[in-house]
Amino acid sequence: MAYSLKESVAKEARFVSGHRMCAGCGAPPAIRNVLNALKEEDNAVISCATGCLEVSSCIYPYTSWNKVSFIHTAFECAAATLSGAEKTYYNLKKAGKIKKTTKFIAIGGDGGTLDIGLQSLSGAMERGHDITYVCYDNGAYMNTGTQRSSSTPHFADTTTSPAGKVSPGKAQKRKDLTEIMVKHNIPYVAQTALFGNLQDIYTKSEKAIYTEGPTFLAVFSPCPRG
Repeated sequence: MAYSLKESVAKEARFVSGHRMCAGCGAPPAIRNVLNALKEEDNAVISCATGCLEVSSCIYPYTSWNKVSFIHTAFECAAATLSGAEKTYYNLKKAGKIKKTTKFIAIGGDGGTLDIGLQSLSGAMERGHDITYVCYDNGAYMNTGTQRSSSTPHFADTTTSPAGKVSPGKAQKRKDLTEIMVKHNIPYVAQTALFGNLQDIYTKSEKAIYTEGPTFLAVFSPCPRG
């Protein structure tokens, strides 16, 4: 379907205001735009790894997740948790016990995706689950004070790779997770960023969500604190 900004903004948001994310954080509008690509009549199950987005958006008894089934899962297993939910749904639908279409989306930051959650992500992609994994990538472990992750760029200054007279910053080059996902030979892999082109993030999200099989989307998202 051709992109229409007017139709897109008219949809009821699946991620709404009231969260505790920092002012200027790129994650909320990024995820809001990703979920906006869902068809209004479809359900969605969200598996969200521990991180900035999770701890700030689902503070009991409040939540910013709207019209989705939300699962808070540990840092290392967002993809594995969603894999189980997707397989259960598949079996129930095959048995005729569920009729409505449900899409499955895992969300994690770069720490929970490129580092701690890489094993479960790789396994879910290799097994061929019909899920979409979205990594909102801000280049470090921002939730715990801006420590370097494997997504942190070469020579970047973080609290654990300080740049100065003694050290030039992070010594290692940035891990290219998008290329690693391509090597898994899955149906769809893409990169996007929130800024300057809402059509790009919408169309890539829509294609990722509605392509059958495992798909991966990297969304570059700034952290004003980091």
